Amino acid sequence: MDKTKTLANGLQMPRLGLGVWRVEDSEAEKAVGWALEAGYRMIDTAMVYKNEKGVGEGIRHSSVPREDIFVTTKLWNDDQGYESALKAFDASLERLGLDYVDLYLIHWPVAGKYKDSWRALEEIYASGRAKAIGVSNFHQHHLEDLMTSATIKPMVDQIEIHPTLTQEPLRAYLASESIAVEAWSPLGQGKILETPTLIEIGKKYGKSAAQVIIRWHLQNDIIVIPKSSHEGRIKENFDVTDFELTPEEIQQINALNIDERLGSNPDSFDF
Repeated sequence: MDKTKTLANGLQMPRLGLGVWRVEDSEAEKAVGWALEAGYRMIDTAMVYKNEKGVGEGIRHSSVPREDIFVTTKLWNDDQGYESALKAFDASLERLGLDYVDLYLIHWPVAGKYKDSWRALEEIYASGRAKAIGVSNFHQHHLEDLMTSATIKPMVDQIEIHPTLTQEPLRAYLASESIAVEAWSPLGQGKILETPTLIEIGKKYGKSAAQVIIRWHLQNDIIVIPKSSHEGRIKENFDVTDFELTPEEIQQINALNIDERLGSNPDSFDF
């Protein structure tokens, strides 16, 4: 399996990265450092996580060259709109201490604003300060609406996916539009790690349930960003290249789906 996914514009995006949601700014520098040392080459943050500064410090203090690290951040809801999105992006770059990011996402589809926000993202992309642009938490109808006015199609949609929320219809639509699928909360916020099916499959390969889930994402062509601020877990989550799930095991894990959201539904999120 390739280590990267080719986005619609040809950019190579790592398939496995570190998420830092709910990681304190003071902890983010260490977590990023451990991840880069373990072999990760993608870090996913957001303005609303309030740890962009720590992420930037971790990148700067690493021995890994900046150009080898894929950095994602996101536009928060309060900053949506054309002018405010441009200002928010500048502020994110300043906190990160970077000249550019590799991927900039609209965090949620704020009604009446995401089209103007996207116009700003297209301008940022044209400037070269974001190597790719995309969205997060967009349903199919949001994307269809966005593309009535967009001149550039989103390259990524980052959505909640895990074995109890597989989102297969949306994933099929995204694939048909050549929009890469990226999963947040890929481990179900830890709530599914005691699932017997996952534990049993893991025993066969000498792997944890978390490693089995990450491998399931990868084999389903889903970019995955498990979150951790613990050095041991960061290393464990990256150690998923030496085994392969069978088609039958993939189906067993698919069968765990109950359409259970652990986060908000983008259609009813209280902005």
